[in-house]
Amino acid sequence: MEALINPEILRWARSRARISAGTLAKSIGTAEDNVLAWEDGVKRPSFNQAMNYAHHTHIPFGYLYLAKPPVEELPLPDLRTVNGREPSYSLALRDTIRWAMERQDWYRSWLLSQGYERNEVVGLFNVSSGVPAVVASIRKNLRIEDMPKRGNFDDYFSKLVQGIENLGILVMRNSIVNNNTSRPLSVEEFRGFAMSDALAPVIFINTADCPEARLFTLIHELAHIWIGKSGVSDAEPQTHNREEIFCNAVAAELLTPEREFRSLWRDFEVWTENLPYFTRTFHVSEWVIARRALTFGFISQEEYRSFIGGKIAAHKARSKDGAPPYSRLQTGRVSKSLAKAVASEALSGRMLFRDASRLIGIKPHKISDYSKKELGF
Repeated sequence: MEALINPEILRWARSRARISAGTLAKSIGTAEDNVLAWEDGVKRPSFNQAMNYAHHTHIPFGYLYLAKPPVEELPLPDLRTVNGREPSYSLALRDTIRWAMERQDWYRSWLLSQGYERNEVVGLFNVSSGVPAVVASIRKNLRIEDMPKRGNFDDYFSKLVQGIENLGILVMRNSIVNNNTSRPLSVEEFRGFAMSDALAPVIFINTADCPEARLFTLIHELAHIWIGKSGVSDAEPQTHNREEIFCNAVAAELLTPEREFRSLWRDFEVWTENLPYFTRTFHVSEWVIARRALTFGFISQEEYRSFIGGKIAAHKARSKDGAPPYSRLQTGRVSKSLAKAVASEALSGRMLFRDASRLIGIKPHKISDYSKKELGF
């Protein structure tokens, strides 16, 4: 039986999903010519083929019968470096933002039920407040020193995530859409986003990015929360967006204070000879050091791009062996604070286990064991 659907919706759905006709045809189990014929209105797909088309382009089946494509607004402000393009989010990014918003909504309701009214650090400053004031405030609230005394950048990152969550800010980290390994997130599209909220702010880190870059992204997005501004970021040095410039400056100054950085830099014939000492001193990655050196004009844009390009290539070529256990990985995806709140509600009988499972990605019958091993209760 043929499906009497709108060909315009087919074209819109495939374009929105950023899937080639050939790839989609292979997924549906038909010829590419058939997909193109359906989109041109020359042929009609069968009912089952139409259902498969909707499934693989990630739209509700009923959309195929609409008279025209629905208008979709960007769920968060686009703060990325534009380079002359129109603001556009991939379907993977849109779905990730919606996924995070759903969990933010639940956590906000839970906080209200616990008697919380406001998170005091959200919107504490604005872009006119000045970088030093914001950096000092973040340092005070996170109880961190100008220059950490020990640990590498991985240790520092973990410590900062814990401190940020202790302030009531959810930190979510993922490289795929929800738990779907066939839908990876693109670091070329975004590095992170911030969802400012008076009660339940959220930071999301795209872990498809190099581990070395995530520390800067974390503090960049935290600065967004501090000034009460939501948005999707790529944290590029050459941005012209006022908020992005400000948050870049906050992150850079917090991680590598200007006075100390300038006084320690040496004009070696090969600038990278500075890196070992600087990474030990500031306990941040070589990526962060290179970025700061670029800001101060110690290295050129070409040198920076070449260095970072090598880091990205090495990260992509690196083996994926040694991944953490699924339960620990999932805790990082949804944030430990959210996982604790959801699990406690389920274990106390105030929430169905299947609803808890949907929010934190742990099977219902494993939530009790997960809570003991990963959450400490």
